[in-house]
Amino acid sequence: MRSALHLATAARSSISIGLALSLAASAGAFPSDTNREAMVRDITTVQGVRDNPLVGYGLVVGLHGTGDTQQTIFTVQTLANAMQKMGVLINPSTVVVKNVAAVFVTASLPPFGRPGAKLDVTVGSVGDARSLDGGVLLMSALHGPDGQIYAEAQGSLVLGGYSAGNGANRKEVNPANTATIPNGAIIERDTAVDLSGFKIVSLLLNNPDFTTATDIARAVNSEFGRPIANALDSRRVDINVADSAASSVPTLIARVQGLSLKVHSPAKIVVNERTGTIVMGGNVKLSPVSVIHGSLSIQVVTTYTAAQPGLLPIAPPGNIPGARNAPGGQSLQPGVLPPPVLVPQTEVNVNDGPAESMRLDEGANVDELVSGLHAIGTTARDVVAILQAIKAEGGMQADLEVQ
Repeated sequence: MRSALHLATAARSSISIGLALSLAASAGAFPSDTNREAMVRDITTVQGVRDNPLVGYGLVVGLHGTGDTQQTIFTVQTLANAMQKMGVLINPSTVVVKNVAAVFVTASLPPFGRPGAKLDVTVGSVGDARSLDGGVLLMSALHGPDGQIYAEAQGSLVLGGYSAGNGANRKEVNPANTATIPNGAIIERDTAVDLSGFKIVSLLLNNPDFTTATDIARAVNSEFGRPIANALDSRRVDINVADSAASSVPTLIARVQGLSLKVHSPAKIVVNERTGTIVMGGNVKLSPVSVIHGSLSIQVVTTYTAAQPGLLPIAPPGNIPGARNAPGGQSLQPGVLPPPVLVPQTEVNVNDGPAESMRLDEGANVDELVSGLHAIGTTARDVVAILQAIKAEGGMQADLEVQ
C-alpha cells in the first residue's frame, strides 16, 4: 500500500531591475495610443439626478410546500396580521402553513420617477423557505431611506433557477430563494427633480481625473463659444446655466452630454491574490526588468509494508497450557499467529529545478511581462508576487491595487 503526501510546492522568484536584453513584444496586444474617444454622458453623471434604493417586507403565497417552517415565527405572525386586515382572526400558535414565505422586496427608484410608472423588483426569502418557485407576492409597500412609501409591489415571481430532489439526490441550479417580478411595482410618490431651478449644472466624473475634468470644461467652452464651464477638481465640472444662453436646462444637459472627447485611461493594475486574477491597462509601462524564476518542490512519500511480529513467551495464564502473549497484551493459543502490522517507511524527495529567466527592454508593458512569465512556467500567484516586487523596486509606472 502506497500513499503520497505533497507537503509543499513553493515557487521562489527574484527580481533585478536594470538589465537590458529583449523579449519579443506581443504584437498588437494593445494599441499604441491607449486614449479613446468617449461621450460625456458615458463618463459623467449630473449631480442631483440619481437612483434611490427602495426596500419592503411582504409575504409570498402559493408555494408547493416549500415555504417557511413553523419555527419561523415572524412568518406566522405576518400571516395572522394580513388575515386580520381581511376580517379573519386566527391564532398564530395553531397555524401550520408551508405554502407561505416571508420575503424582503427591493427595487431601484429611477430619477424623474412619476406616479404610475412601473419598476422591476427583486424578492428574497427571509426565513427557511426551500424555494419560492410558483409563488405570488402579496401587495407590499416599498420604503425609501427617509421611511416614506414610494411604491407598491405585487405579482407572480419569476425564478432564474430551480431546486429538485432531496438529500444526496438534490439538484439545484442558481438560488431558488431569490426571484424577480418584472414591472412588479408601481410608483406612488412623485420624486422628479425640478431642473428649472438649477443655476449651476454640476457634472461628476465616474473616474476622477484632473486631465479629463479639464478636457470636459474645455470642450464645453469650445462648444458654446464662451467660458461657461469650470473644472473645480478631479471629479466635478460646473456649468453656468445663465451664461450658456440655453433655452432650458434639459437642452443644455443634452447638448453637453453629446460632446465627445479623449479619455485618458489611468495606468493601473488590479490583482486578486486569492484567485490569482490580474487586470491591467495597456498603457502600463515598465523599466528595464529581468526576472529569474526557479522552483523548489518537496515531496514526502510514505510507504507501508506488512511485518509479522514475533510472539513473546510468558508464563501461561490461568490453565491454558502453552499460551503466549501478543505485543498488544492479548493471550493467544499456541500455533496462532497475530495479525500483521503495517510499518511506515518515509522517503523525502527534493527537486530544485534550474532557474528560468526572461528580460524586457525599456518601454515594455505588463502584457509582455505576463506573457513572458507564463512562458517560463510561472503560475498566476507567482505573477502577483512578481508584480508586487517590481512595484516595490520602482520599476513599474502604475498604481498596483491588491484585493
